[in-house]
This record gives sequence, structure tokens and C-alpha cells, in this order.
Amino acid sequence: MARYLVAIHHPDTYEPLVVEDAAMSAAIDALNVEMKEAGVRFFAGGLHPAKYAKSVRAEANGDLKTTDGPYLRTSEHVGGFWILDVADLEAAMMWARKATVACRAPVEVRAFH
Repeated sequence: MARYLVAIHHPDTYEPLVVEDAAMSAAIDALNVEMKEAGVRFFAGGLHPAKYAKSVRAEANGDLKTTDGPYLRTSEHVGGFWILDVADLEAAMMWARKATVACRAPVEVRAFH
């Protein structure tokens, strides 16, 4: 078995309480049940919007600087994720396609070392 990250990407303007209606929540819940029953879900978690993140950077002098906001300045950020134990990339991609439909958002798939 291999372990894969399946990450959901949300735009910076994503507001869960506005976007995530009952149908979307039901679809995500159903996908989680399906993953559990298939024995592939190792861990799953949703994240607060990136605007609430804190970042820590090491400066040249060795000091650590904490700032408000995400580490990367982009228009999209990871909004939630699954860590799956599956046979291979093809199996991870099958779940990623289901996640894209359930979450109504782009999904990134990456293998762990």
C-alpha cells in the first residue's frame, strides 16, 4: 500500500458557511463513509480559510518572524485533505475524482515518501 495526500484547493474568497450547503455536506459525508468502508482513509481534515493562518519564517540573522496569513501568497490554498492508504496512484486518482465532485473544488494528489 502507498500513502497519498488528496488536497482540496479553495480560492482565497472561500467562505465555508456560504458555499457549503446541505447537498455539498451530504456528498462529502457520503465520500468519507465510502472511503472508510473501503479501508483507504487514514486521516481526513478540513482547514479554516487561509486568511486565519499564521506563518513562521527564519530570517538571515536567525530570528524567527511570525506573520498573519498563509506562507504562500497565492489566490488558492488547501482547504482540506485526506490521507489515503491505497494500492497506487491510479487508486488515489479514482478517489481524487470523487473528491473533486463532492467538494466542488480542484484536488491535488501527491504521494508520500
